[in-house]
Amino acid sequence: MSSTAVDPRFEHPGQRGPLVAGDNDFTTVTDTVCGIVEEPKTPRAWYVAFAAAFGLTTILMAMIAYLFMEGIGVWGLNHPVGWAYDITNFVFWVGIGHAGTLISAILFLFRQKWRTGINRFAEAMTIFAVVCAGLFPAIHVGRVWVIWYVFPVPTQNAIWPNFRSPLLWDVFAVSTYMLVSLMFWYMGMVPDLATLRDRAKTKIRQIAYGILSLGWRGSNRHWHRYEVAYLLLAALATPLVLSVHSVVSFDFAVSSLPGWHTTIFPPYFVAGAIFSGFAMVMTLIIPSRAYFGLKEIVTMRHLENMCKVILATGSMVGLAYATEFFIAWYGANDYEYFTFINRATGPYAWAYWIMVTCNVLVPQIFWFKKSRRTIWIMLIASILINVGMWFERFVIIVTSLSRDFLPSSWGYFTPTWVDILTLAGSFGLFFTLFLLFVRFLPMVAMAEVKSVMPQAQPTPEVQIGAGDYHGDIPPIEYIPKRERPPDGEKR
Repeated sequence: MSSTAVDPRFEHPGQRGPLVAGDNDFTTVTDTVCGIVEEPKTPRAWYVAFAAAFGLTTILMAMIAYLFMEGIGVWGLNHPVGWAYDITNFVFWVGIGHAGTLISAILFLFRQKWRTGINRFAEAMTIFAVVCAGLFPAIHVGRVWVIWYVFPVPTQNAIWPNFRSPLLWDVFAVSTYMLVSLMFWYMGMVPDLATLRDRAKTKIRQIAYGILSLGWRGSNRHWHRYEVAYLLLAALATPLVLSVHSVVSFDFAVSSLPGWHTTIFPPYFVAGAIFSGFAMVMTLIIPSRAYFGLKEIVTMRHLENMCKVILATGSMVGLAYATEFFIAWYGANDYEYFTFINRATGPYAWAYWIMVTCNVLVPQIFWFKKSRRTIWIMLIASILINVGMWFERFVIIVTSLSRDFLPSSWGYFTPTWVDILTLAGSFGLFFTLFLLFVRFLPMVAMAEVKSVMPQAQPTPEVQIGAGDYHGDIPPIEYIPKRERPPDGEKR
């Protein structure tokens, strides 16, 4: 490439990089994405990864069964540290799921076309992360057989849930988030599932994808209903990005414990959730695009934009850390001031500085263009950010609890082998679900990717034929109204 040539993979001043690189058309995009699912022989690497992930999932189930038999004494909890790995894992996994809703819903409403290559990854990740998160509120209560008391169901003993308890708020917030995210994810897959149905070569695949595609034919009416429903779900999901993790932060903010009782928690938790969610999307998408041959669909422009979002949200998280220290000093509350000084210099200082290094310093590397365009730097940074965000939740929860108002009540939390294996098992469950997703469902939204390709843009030369396209064409909004066929005809 000459020194004056423009690299089409990236954005340049006055010229945006393409969202689909290479010499691709609608057919090649369909063949690339569907070929991953239609591969007759599952790759050996997939079996190796699935065996490792499923092994960790089995360990998780064993740890939960052991917990039910023995009680929460098998964890390292003590007085005064009554919450530790359990709630740390819960908040961490709920945060991971936030990028999916942000990429899919908010960027869709703002018509950010670069979301199309990565939104399916993010939506799937949201579902799997919330599944992992939902385990921990259920098992951390000790007497798990009475967990149904948190639901608003009448009982003959008049044991009603306490609606002033943040635990009940979490039940409503997380279950609503899960339901809306699941509908949004499934709705977006319907046209692509119809494509897999039409391309299926076995009866089982035809029946399975036929049921999942809900009779999709790609008619004008189907596209119209689809676009209206997708838009409504996006509008419904958007407030959840702000509300769900705000409600999770109320688990701490409504208490009177120093280090928790602060109004900065809702925006701070939301920014941190988006930060960790984008990092996890990048951790998943970089190996996937390389292994499954998606580099021309998930381009460097997508990754560079994600790096910019990570840089912005990481800077917000760093500002929140500094603000907490400033308010602790400015508020002249001795207990609050001691809590934050203890975090940085006390017995858990090692965890605090891991958090600061990973969450504040590491993202700053994305100020440099070369770092935003170097794959191994992106991957390492995204992994370190996820490590840092887990430690952020650990620091918030454990350091505040371990130092009570009276020194005689102080304690130190040390995780047991059950704590560590439960954490590892939750990652196993997450990756098991993700590996099943990439093997049996389209990991890229084909219909949406095609809608942003040059061939999909309306021009005077575009002629609408009567070919049998089914689910393989862009949404109807990209076809001039005067050229649309009568309702019911195939386009």
